[in-house]
Amino acid sequence: MPDTSSRRLALLETVRDVLTEHLHMGIERDQIQPNTPLFGTGLGLDSIDAVDLAVGLERRTGSQLPDTWEGRAAMRTVNTVISAIIAMEDDRASDS
Repeated sequence: MPDTSSRRLALLETVRDVLTEHLHMGIERDQIQPNTPLFGTGLGLDSIDAVDLAVGLERRTGSQLPDTWEGRAAMRTVNTVISAIIAMEDDRASDS
């Protein structure tokens, strides 16, 4: 398994891909920083965008953000999404 910093960088690129290619955010990839909020004054996503982001990430990573309070909390920033995916991947690896 790659080290955490490599995993985080790879997932940052994946999140940027989904936001710019799948959601057509109309911003440059490099403008999406790890601490960028997904909603409100950040990227301004709405609930439909959040679903599209979750589906796009599931397709690319195999990790499904749960439809729970924890899953919604994971959608605060780009970093919280990345952390949630890493935690899910680690849980799957430990179950194997």
